[in-house]
Amino acid sequence: MSKHARARSRFRTGDRTQSRTGPRAADRRRSASAGRPPKALIAVAALGLLTFAAAWLHALHEQPGAPVPAARSDARPQAQGTAPREQPQAQGGAPGHAARGTPRADALQGLPDTLSAATRARIPAAARQLVLVTGKAKDSSDSTVTFFTRPAPGKDWTAAGQWPARNGAKGWSAEREREYGDLTSPEGVYSLTDAGGLLPPPPGTKLPYDQDRGFVPSGRGVNGESLDGSFDYVVAIDYNRRKGVSPLDPGMPEGEDKGGNIWLHVDHDGPSQGCVGLPRQAMEQLLRTLDPAAKPVIAMGPAGF
Repeated sequence: MSKHARARSRFRTGDRTQSRTGPRAADRRRSASAGRPPKALIAVAALGLLTFAAAWLHALHEQPGAPVPAARSDARPQAQGTAPREQPQAQGGAPGHAARGTPRADALQGLPDTLSAATRARIPAAARQLVLVTGKAKDSSDSTVTFFTRPAPGKDWTAAGQWPARNGAKGWSAEREREYGDLTSPEGVYSLTDAGGLLPPPPGTKLPYDQDRGFVPSGRGVNGESLDGSFDYVVAIDYNRRKGVSPLDPGMPEGEDKGGNIWLHVDHDGPSQGCVGLPRQAMEQLLRTLDPAAKPVIAMGPAGF
């Protein structure tokens, strides 16, 4: 038998089975165990040392001139403790975060800061399409048209197109001050509900469209330029007019003294008598895009209105 086999062999003493090493080995193990402290006592001693060290470090940092711990790279409020500074509370949400599904607190919401708070407040909450006409100056006939959309009421606006434009030859006038024939465009916010023109509507047009031979301008422009083609496409601006009828309708519910028939139409390379002229391509694009379901409106006036 090999020495490995002999080391693993066992014999019986009465009804117990034990190794060849016998009782003497067991006695030696008990004697060794008796000379060591219990494991529980060791754990308690270690815990005591850690507690003492932590208390000593805390006391050190409380002393004047003690080193200041490095700041956390993450300055957000932590689960235990307070933030470095109080974060603004968003209505209906957690500190520092806007509640889901609510509009941002930013009053601009994607619109330029050249648009006054008073004018932004006049834009209907339900509107999802906005034609913004920004004049160069109060007495200027040069302006810029920017088309904005948003996916739902209360969401941010996104610019979807921009074009050069012309307005009244003598610039702008407040809605209450405008008079018939003063060659100004009326400042304000108005709905866009009806369209028409000499030509058939561009494919995809959704606004009610009146194709009529009556969309032919007479005479010449303010600067003597030809007006041919100006009314190939028009969108009526709902200033002193009845909604839901052709732009050719002559009715002026607020009186003829305020003037009327203010349209978006094709630019004729000159200032208008009060309308807003756009490049032909821009008019076609607006007609393909404006949708009554999106409650389109126009906001128009000089910068800062």
